[in-house]
Amino acid sequence: QVQLVESGGGLVQPGGSLRLSCTASGSTFSIAAVGWYRQAPGKQRDLVARITRNGSTDYADSVKGRFTVSRDNAKNTLYLQMNSLKPEDTAVYYCNLVLFRNYWGQGTQVTVSS
Repeated sequence: QVQLVESGGGLVQPGGSLRLSCTASGSTFSIAAVGWYRQAPGKQRDLVARITRNGSTDYADSVKGRFTVSRDNAKNTLYLQMNSLKPEDTAVYYCNLVLFRNYWGQGTQVTVSS
């Protein structure tokens, strides 16, 4: 069983930056694909960015050039650096790990507002 714990969300002004972190329990992090999803009120949960165990990355078109996903396998931690934040980035952000099944964190709120 894998547990994922996110941190780093909060309130930020448009144009600002935040860095989200997700730490995984256990010893399987380094061999898993991991990523970030987000869900705004009344909308479905959508992919933001993901990174394979080999370091290949994939981004939603809406965040390309602004967000960067990375991982530190020694720390069992996934990151999402978010720059040039926009009000439409406001959502609950979820960490995801895929290893035979999907694992999800509890989510962290990101609010972009002046």
